[in-house]
Amino acid sequence: MLFRSPELPEVETIVRAVRPRLVGRALVGFDSRWPKNVVPGLTAVRRAVVGRRVAAVTRRAKYIVVRLDDGGHLLVHLRMSGRLEWAADHAEEPPHVRATWDLDDGGRLLLCDARKFGRVVLTRDLAAATADLGPEPLARGFTPELLGSLLRARRRQLKPLLLDQRVVAGLGNIYADEALHRAGLHPLTRSDRLRAADVGRLHAAIRGVLREAIRYHGTSLDWIYPGGWMQRRLRVYGRTGEPCRTCGTPIVALRVGQRGTHVCPRCQPRRR
Repeated sequence: MLFRSPELPEVETIVRAVRPRLVGRALVGFDSRWPKNVVPGLTAVRRAVVGRRVAAVTRRAKYIVVRLDDGGHLLVHLRMSGRLEWAADHAEEPPHVRATWDLDDGGRLLLCDARKFGRVVLTRDLAAATADLGPEPLARGFTPELLGSLLRARRRQLKPLLLDQRVVAGLGNIYADEALHRAGLHPLTRSDRLRAADVGRLHAAIRGVLREAIRYHGTSLDWIYPGGWMQRRLRVYGRTGEPCRTCGTPIVALRVGQRGTHVCPRCQPRRR
């Protein structure tokens, strides 16, 4: 069975889908069937959220952020197999329900999670709870200069560094591969050896591929995250042996930092 964690475009798509049905609604119930992943605890979270109204639904990195009318925040991280479902969309309850939110209009939001890695975290201080996350790659302040300073400050292979959420928030395996291909950079390139032109291409590639993926509702490669179309537009990820969409060279699979990685040997030559 294939599992992968939703990345920034998938989480953003989920946020945009649930926002109209959540914002303005009061929470009249909360429960968890896997309370060990509810922080700071099921009783504390239930006491804090029941009776509160949802003021906003946003995203930070790979977190779904539900802001309540008293200033508190619920952070939902789907991890490897989590997804959000509406109870009314099913004739019977879907499998693997781990947490439930009951709304004042009769709606019921479900967190389904086959592997039980998803987390629900209540915090009064969103900035402190997310302080270890890097900048948002689609934010206005994410400039080529900022990306260059983050990369050159570390002497690491480029692909694992891009996956480090403390460096760039929200990037995952799929879109790191896609951005590196668009930028013409090999994933084993040392981050501190990038030229200004390299950083500029990578910056544009990261933002470009994330925006495109959001436009196509993310990538659907398994049953965990259905409904996306970006898989039809991927250039290298998951296309081992298939021709590069740019030059026709067969795509090669590598292991980089214990992660499956896909490159075009011609478009992304490794520098010696």
